[in-house]
Amino acid sequence: MPTGSANRELIAVTRGKRTDPCVGDRVRFRTVGDGQAVIESIEARRNEIRRSDPWRSKLLAANVDQVGIMLAGDPPFSEELLLRMLSTSDAARVPAALIANKSDLAEASAAIEARLAVYRALGLRVFAVAAGSDPQATRDTLRNWLSGQTTLLIGQSGMGKSTLVNALVPDAELRTQTISEALATGRHTTTFTRLFDLPAEVAPDARIVDTPGFQTFGLAHLSSSQLIHAMPEFAPHLGRCRFNDCTHRDEPDCAIRAAAKAGELDARRLQLYGRLVDETLRNPSRPRP
Repeated sequence: MPTGSANRELIAVTRGKRTDPCVGDRVRFRTVGDGQAVIESIEARRNEIRRSDPWRSKLLAANVDQVGIMLAGDPPFSEELLLRMLSTSDAARVPAALIANKSDLAEASAAIEARLAVYRALGLRVFAVAAGSDPQATRDTLRNWLSGQTTLLIGQSGMGKSTLVNALVPDAELRTQTISEALATGRHTTTFTRLFDLPAEVAPDARIVDTPGFQTFGLAHLSSSQLIHAMPEFAPHLGRCRFNDCTHRDEPDCAIRAAAKAGELDARRLQLYGRLVDETLRNPSRPRP
């Protein structure tokens, strides 16, 4: 997002050893030739969405207003990946919604409805769309939610995210392929993050940030405190465990596990949370709570 410039595309590089810009950054730049520029500075970010492992961190986007997480029943979505994506958006204090694609596949949609109901009960918005078979209805369903916002789209591979992007941005595939050729990647699938302005008739004053599909989504940059605060249903029970440093995995007299056993919390989400905590505790470079 260049500041103080006409709306045009430039090939830009950073000057010197500076923080690399990412999609969504607002930058100040200087043109140096036809279609070329040098980035002079990057304005302070109001948020960052990233994923990480113990060795490296990948910044996906900055300065976004909301996150749309794509999922579907065919192939079945990974709820662990969903929890990871929700955790990183919560840590960045960016609201998230679920976009349940392939709603025209009745049997597959019915198979995931019970799990989607859990997230609706937690207060998440869930949009049911069929981006491939009914793009116009998909646009109608998402228009108000997208309008006036910069939305980061993330999701597991195979959920139909590219199909959704093409439904929202008619020339997205062509524009993405043009960039692939310019970068000499020779790839037709999305392998990099890209921001698109949506046509006004799709959603006014709206942008989407498309990302590659994920099979893994590390959270090494999050602390155990950030993970637990990404579980809003835990809040009424926090502070009631026997031990102040309870991890809610196997300690005696754990209020969180007792609530799950009583049916007050979703047992599946608690199980997945335990996996994330185990992973966090195994990471020696993890952030402190």
